[in-house]
Amino acid sequence: MIWVISRFIVEAYKKVSDSGKDKIVEKTGGNSSIMTIPDSGCVMENGASCLPCTPEEEKKIVTDLRNESERNLKEGNLYFVISSSWFRKWERYVGIDGDENLIGNQSSDSRHINGASSVVAERPGPIDNSDIVENGSDSDGKGNDIQLRRMLIEGQDYVLVPQGVWEKLHGWYKGGPELPRKMILQGVYHKKFDVEVYPLCLKLVDSRDESQSTIWLSRKASLTELFQKVCALKGIEQDKVRIWDYFNKRKYAQLSVSNKTLEESNLQMDQDILLELVDGLQSSKIGMDSTGNDLALVSLEPSRSPLTIAGGPTLSNGHSGYRSNLYPGSSLGSGLTDMDDGIDACNSARKGEKGGLAGLQNLGNTCFMNSALQCLVHTPPLVEYFLKDCRAEINTDNPLGMHGELALAFGDLLRKLWSSGRTAIAPRVFKGKLARFAPQFSGYNQHDSQELLAFLLDGLHEDLNRVKQKPYIEMKDSDGRPDEEVAAECWKNHKARNDSVIVDVCQGQYKSTLVCPVCSKISITFDPFMYLSLPLPSTITRTMTVTVFYGDGSRLPMPFTVSVLKNGFCKDLLLALGSACGLKSDESLMLAEVYENKIYRYLEMPLEPLASIKDDEHIVAFRFQKKEIGKTRLVIFHRWQEKAELFGTPLVTYLVADQSSGADIEAAVSKVLSPFKKISSAKAYVGKENGILLDGLDEECSCSDAQSVENAELEGTSCTDLSIPLRLTDDRVMNFNAFKKDTLFESGKIIGKLLRVVLDWTDKEQELYDSSYLKDIPEVYKAGLAAKKTRQEAISLSSCLDAFLIEEPLGPDDMWYCPRCKEHRQAIKKLDLWMLPEIIVFHLKRFTYGRYLKNKIDTFVNFPIHDLDLSKYVMSKDGQSYLYELYAISNHYGGLGGGHYTAYAKLIDENRWYHFDDSHVSAVNESDIKTSAAYLLFYKRVRSESKVEAGEASHSHSIS
Repeated sequence: MIWVISRFIVEAYKKVSDSGKDKIVEKTGGNSSIMTIPDSGCVMENGASCLPCTPEEEKKIVTDLRNESERNLKEGNLYFVISSSWFRKWERYVGIDGDENLIGNQSSDSRHINGASSVVAERPGPIDNSDIVENGSDSDGKGNDIQLRRMLIEGQDYVLVPQGVWEKLHGWYKGGPELPRKMILQGVYHKKFDVEVYPLCLKLVDSRDESQSTIWLSRKASLTELFQKVCALKGIEQDKVRIWDYFNKRKYAQLSVSNKTLEESNLQMDQDILLELVDGLQSSKIGMDSTGNDLALVSLEPSRSPLTIAGGPTLSNGHSGYRSNLYPGSSLGSGLTDMDDGIDACNSARKGEKGGLAGLQNLGNTCFMNSALQCLVHTPPLVEYFLKDCRAEINTDNPLGMHGELALAFGDLLRKLWSSGRTAIAPRVFKGKLARFAPQFSGYNQHDSQELLAFLLDGLHEDLNRVKQKPYIEMKDSDGRPDEEVAAECWKNHKARNDSVIVDVCQGQYKSTLVCPVCSKISITFDPFMYLSLPLPSTITRTMTVTVFYGDGSRLPMPFTVSVLKNGFCKDLLLALGSACGLKSDESLMLAEVYENKIYRYLEMPLEPLASIKDDEHIVAFRFQKKEIGKTRLVIFHRWQEKAELFGTPLVTYLVADQSSGADIEAAVSKVLSPFKKISSAKAYVGKENGILLDGLDEECSCSDAQSVENAELEGTSCTDLSIPLRLTDDRVMNFNAFKKDTLFESGKIIGKLLRVVLDWTDKEQELYDSSYLKDIPEVYKAGLAAKKTRQEAISLSSCLDAFLIEEPLGPDDMWYCPRCKEHRQAIKKLDLWMLPEIIVFHLKRFTYGRYLKNKIDTFVNFPIHDLDLSKYVMSKDGQSYLYELYAISNHYGGLGGGHYTAYAKLIDENRWYHFDDSHVSAVNESDIKTSAAYLLFYKRVRSESKVEAGEASHSHSIS
């Protein structure tokens, strides 16, 4: 029997166990009946299982299974892909808000965790993954032949759940299709677990008829598995086939049956592999010339003419003098003569062709890598360095490096790019090395070009570190010593452990000052930097809208929007608000958060971080006389009498007298409510303060209205006499007690010096008072309005530098341990530039990550191309030039999780800019390179002739 249970009929149900069967005790109109449900579960109208689990039970089961899975991570574990749209419905059903995500971060907001929301979400229907698969919905599919749509983003488009969680969800809800994915272990020296959401897609070309088939395999699958799958697909015996790496429709290498993985074989997403039979009867015509002779696997281009690299040597013999096979007979030599990138690394450009104009093929969402690489391979000092014989500086023993392999792969790629003319290079070998040493960049997801640049610079440094044995150095505190002495000591210590061409060219030094907000302890350190991540001014501050209420009832509430530091404190917000609302010296403001028509919390701690205030919250400030602080606080709630439910923003005032009567409470409430009293068409307040008549009527108020109000004051019958019933209540506003006018309240006997009253509003009071001012309290921040404003603004690079160097408190998640207090403190931090490198990279922080939203800021940053003068920002006067010139830009177009990266780079000798868009390279006017897509800016030092001569004798960063 199929039981259909309406959630609107069932008032309560309970799971009981009886002889292996589940029972539901149903209460309907006072009569209970027991329904016996088989173990397999019943079926609801929507086709889903109605196993007797409450939302709370489902949530607990899934949470426990997820935690168990995290404790038992291992290669081969199964995870399942579920559409985010369905999963969010399930989260709402079980009472999880957007932040308390079982697959993401847990919320710290106790309001939602404690179930404050009164909205009950509907139970979702069957699992529906149709919106994330290529070939539509297939509820009975097992996911074997169903592929995910490309470019999906985890968390936004889909979530990954462990196998145990999937089995439970599928048992409760059915649906599908199933989309299982395996966990793989990536990396060599820096291993990490990752779920392979997108397996490797290979296009099998059959040489017999040139037909194509698609094969999906894990990139961790072996070549043996590839042969087995191909032979099974084509029905051919394994010893009668050979398979070629057929990248770009060219035979690069013959694959052999082995345990070597597809990733180690440099096979890329969506590339071709070629199937040939070896029985002599079906030999391939692909890869042969017109006479039937086998073509060379890779065509070698003719010898080329001399080439001058910007800032580098002239290659008089057409070669770089740096052979790929640096170490014959060693493991480092293997793979470096690999021809995957399309040309022989030792060949140079054709006669008349300039070097440095080769594009990089996109291997599947690798535009981020191509963009960063083009900027680096057009960095003059690095070009000069890698075109020379630098094998003596390869550090194969550094445990922090990649045994020299990353530096060798980068150098090999750089030489190919500078010797290939305009032939685009496929950086397959480099990407393979990158995946081995930085597994976060493996696969075919889009990544951040700045993150790749940071890893690459650090990896190159460690691979080329001239220091073989790093000494242990104990850092000393500044202890009031001169900055010059401390800076020189810190740089000397740094160089004793880190000495490479990257340090020589790309590393500078900044001064960091920390001040404890409690004991005023000052700590000064000098640290190296490889690039500067500059916040856009709009990213270090936030606008906050706070509604100010007047505790003396002198005027209507007014919202004020102020700008404060994101990592600031409540004292900063109070200071900005006070300035905005014209706070007097004898007045004070008190902040509070209003939630569900109650005061959820008071923000009375000056050092309360502003990060605790979220954009969707409602913050109010109550304005008082300073002399009132410490007296009995009176909180006034509003309730509809007919519906018995709260509405609006509570009001707060103070009872000044040490002993107050019920009449005093009514008078205080009347005074606070007086601005809301409707006086004909006027929304103003006319009253007396210290014997002076205040005329607050607007221009629309008639003379007769004003006169009637004045007459009422003179006759002693105030127009603000309280007409709304008033009762005492508790902190939960659940219990109500009437009181009389002669009831006395002694301040010393009131718990916490806090009284709470509730006003019972009726339709009559609605006619007398304008309650809209109590209801329409704006949120702290409205994202949509601010986003439009941000895009319209234009800022300068210097303003970004100013924002980077501004004094600001540390974030609540980045506390500093004060050695004097012996506690972590939210210290005040100030950065200053001390010493600048030859090459300086500015990272414009366009991507912001908030509690609810991830956003990209498309603001145009106006940056100089020539004559960037940084002298005013540098504290140390070491005789160096601080004038810089732009030579490369990494651009990002589009939004988060997608978009496209390109690069602009300047050929110094030619004095011309080029646009590098993956394989495509084109000349571009200098006036066109400044766009709102600029993400990474590369500058090189401009040195006068005298500086150049002096610099040849000593390193630019040496500190005497």
